[in-house]
Amino acid sequence: MQITITLSTGKREGLYDITSEVEQFVRQSGIKTGLVIIYAQGATAAIMIQENWDDSVQMDVLHLLQKIIPRGVWLHDAQDGNGDSHLKAGLVGPSETIPVINGRLGLSTWQNIFFCEFDGPRNSRPVVLSLVKTQ
Repeated sequence: MQITITLSTGKREGLYDITSEVEQFVRQSGIKTGLVIIYAQGATAAIMIQENWDDSVQMDVLHLLQKIIPRGVWLHDAQDGNGDSHLKAGLVGPSETIPVINGRLGLSTWQNIFFCEFDGPRNSRPVVLSLVKTQ
């Protein structure tokens, strides 16, 4: 099974919790055991599993990436000013794979799935959700 969800982002950089959309996809599939793959389509976006207890961890992630990959110092900036966005997306990575256990995401209590925007705001950011049944 496969669907594409579309997100709208409101900031140049931000983490957007998409856990509920992925949970709904898994629940509607009826699959009890398998793998769900979450893939950000775009060279300046990524997917990350991270804590969602409060915004501090998400802000810490963004601050770390801003410190190690600052804006305005990369060769690609001469093209369209987003060299840092490409590097951040490449470092975090475009996808995550999560086991489906008894029809539910195999996340721990504190884990959520985040779409990482590094070159927003954008009206349309596609994320492909693929579900593979393993039993």
